[in-house]
Amino acid sequence: MTPTASPATELEVRGRTVRVSNPQKVVFAERGFTKLDVVEYLLAVGDGILGALLHRPTTLERWPKGVFPGAMLSTRADNRGDAFFQKRVPPGAPDYVQTARIAFPSGRTADEVSPTELAVVIWAANLGTLTFHPWPVTADDVEAPDQLRIDLDPQPGTDFSDAARVAPHVREILAEHGLTGYPKTSGGRGIHVFAPIAPRWTFTQCRRAAIAVGRELERRLPGQVTTKWWKEERGPSIFVDYNQMARDRTIASAYSIRPHPRATVSTPLRWDEVADVRPDDFDLRTVPARFAEVGDLFAPLAADAPERGSLDGLLALADQDERDHGLGDLPYPPEYPKMPGEPKRVQPSKDRDRT
Repeated sequence: MTPTASPATELEVRGRTVRVSNPQKVVFAERGFTKLDVVEYLLAVGDGILGALLHRPTTLERWPKGVFPGAMLSTRADNRGDAFFQKRVPPGAPDYVQTARIAFPSGRTADEVSPTELAVVIWAANLGTLTFHPWPVTADDVEAPDQLRIDLDPQPGTDFSDAARVAPHVREILAEHGLTGYPKTSGGRGIHVFAPIAPRWTFTQCRRAAIAVGRELERRLPGQVTTKWWKEERGPSIFVDYNQMARDRTIASAYSIRPHPRATVSTPLRWDEVADVRPDDFDLRTVPARFAEVGDLFAPLAADAPERGSLDGLLALADQDERDHGLGDLPYPPEYPKMPGEPKRVQPSKDRDRT
């Protein structure tokens, strides 16, 4: 039997009235968290989540049925899931929901939600949005990233603690090339390190800089880190997912709730915490108190933050890798058109030329 919906409520969100329908709907079955719990969490970390999304084209990861055993996210290959990514602004959005037009690798365009105030975040949560995926650009210039994002993704046989051992080396490499890195949990098994950059490089250059970081990590931590795109080649290592800096690839924002049964949160960290924390330390219940205590550790990544680094050093490192070691580009994701200078996009075990 379908549960009876609870009466809608209206909230004042910094001068804007936002309607929350069925506020007692259970969103996280394992822990009993409701839609209102999600909304109250977002209000508690309001300055942080808005800082992470402000003026950025943002894909909404919507779980309108909630997170329950067996719930699945729709994919390009199978759209029958219980949740989905919303890349275009939903019909009927309030007039205060602004958008930014972005272009996909295919050349098609979309008008994505571009939050300008906290009410937009709460409106999106009412639609079942748990995770916000902002582009590393702002609406002012959607072609020029202002963040370099390094994604440390543990492969089978490794876990969060392995990513935590790699992350300080990312910090070190960035610092050697004039950049300041800020870590956060992914909300899952990985760690993200973001660095603010001046918005004067292309997606292609930012991706190249991420590859340079990954290759330097491979040299410093042999056998522990990989930039191999094909899973069959990675082994038990930390994969530096350089393609997260490709156009239309996004990473969960700081303070986003993840669709994990325990309602974990992608949480900014101090560097001296990285080795000692675990993803389950940070969830919908615990992060508000932490935010009240430490503030927004990702404030230096906000679109209006004044301190911006340069990619010149990392791009010089990429040039050196190509010149001295013959290390050129790496494969793009499969839905991308063939890119200039890209190697063959064929899984090694299926490459007839290698067999």
